This record gives sequence, structure tokens and C-alpha cells, in this order.
Amino acid sequence: MSDHIRNTGAMLASPRCGAKTRCGDACRSPAVRGRKRCRMHGGAQGSGAPRANQNARKHGRFTGGAIAERRWIQAVLGEARKLLEEMK
Repeated sequence: MSDHIRNTGAMLASPRCGAKTRCGDACRSPAVRGRKRCRMHGGAQGSGAPRANQNARKHGRFTGGAIAERRWIQAVLGEARKLLEEMK
């Protein structure tokens, strides 16, 4: 390496990006200073969603309360069907 024109020692010693590529291997690019990802995988300035991002709000369909409510409704409907079958 000493015969190389450019001094690449610092870049080769820098921490690497922690992201995985499409083929499943680790990204070999150097991480941005102070971050764990390279500029391509979210380490660049301004990348990522802003804090308290309203676009990331969920609809609530899969919250614990909503799932419990749907299960309760299905149980009540099942009991009603059994009652109707008994009446026939």
C-alpha cells in the first residue's frame, strides 16, 4: 500500500456502514462521521424522517386495543349464531 499515490489508510481504518445490501452482504462503504450508516444508507445530512413525523402516524388497526375489540365482536357474533341455531 505504500506505493499507492493516494493515502487511503485513514479511509480503510474508518468504521464501515452497518447496512445490508440486497444480496445480504454488509455494505463496505465508510460510515459518515458520527453515524453508523454511509451516505447511501441514511447517514447523509437531512436523511430520514423529521422528529414527530405526522406522515408516519399509523391508522391504529393493529393496535392491541383494536385487535381485542375485534376478537370480542367475533366472540359475541359466534354466541349469537349458536343461539340462532338452537332456536331453529
